[in-house]
Amino acid sequence: MTAVIARPRRVPLAQRVPLVLSRIAWYALCGLLAVTMLLPLVWMLSIALKTNGDINQIPPTFFPKEFDWSNFVNGPNQIDFYRLLMNTAIVTVASTIGAVASSMVVGYGISRIEFPGRKLWFALISGSLFVPGIVGLIPLQHLYISTGLIDTWVPLILPAFFGSPIFVFLARQYYQSIPRYLDESALIDGANHWTIFTKIMLPITKPVSITIAIMSFQLAWNDYLNPLVYLQTQTKFTLSLGMASFLGDTAGSQYNYYMATNLLFMLPPLALFFLAQRYFMEGIGSLGTISK
Repeated sequence: MTAVIARPRRVPLAQRVPLVLSRIAWYALCGLLAVTMLLPLVWMLSIALKTNGDINQIPPTFFPKEFDWSNFVNGPNQIDFYRLLMNTAIVTVASTIGAVASSMVVGYGISRIEFPGRKLWFALISGSLFVPGIVGLIPLQHLYISTGLIDTWVPLILPAFFGSPIFVFLARQYYQSIPRYLDESALIDGANHWTIFTKIMLPITKPVSITIAIMSFQLAWNDYLNPLVYLQTQTKFTLSLGMASFLGDTAGSQYNYYMATNLLFMLPPLALFFLAQRYFMEGIGSLGTISK
């Protein structure tokens, strides 16, 4: 008996035209929004490649008449860019490691281990999201002064090792999406929670770990308030403070130097995001997971 293969029903042209037009309109709107988002970045790049004469020209021109690539060398030299870059990289990498480690451990404990008061602890952590971080600035400053840690990088790094509420919440939500039978089977086979966490959960939760790493990296890299409060010696400054001093000292007449240096300052977080954006979107999607 010959099998009859049903052909897909063709959509009439009168129905396809509105669908195509709606898609074109949607893509056009998305393209317009993308252009408005990228326009400031393109304008920064344009100024970074201009000479002083092109910048002061009236009326201003969008594209430079000649590309002055030396701005990307002369600009960073104004603030000892590469020393500040090393300082920022040390603080940022250490803070990122602390944020990922602490958040993943706490998220695992609240999500996968049954203990009295677990829901209360999660409610307190979630509730602390509504407390502004500026509230603890003065008490923490007194604490670091009394312990002799002012003018060191410790106040910039140490808080990350105690977890962040938003990162713990994000990790906990991702753990909730993992079936319970995985760790239950491991417990039956004799594994402890540390083995389950390191051998089973960490490989599965790579997307949320990378998401936390990206967010923590960007927060630490762009942090201006904490270095301003806790650092006093210029040799220990981070790039955010260096760029602020650049803005006050030299950028009044050398906007091309400032924009070129600012683009270099923005490059590492942007590169990290574009390299790991797939995991970032997957990790952010865990926020929609229904708590069990």
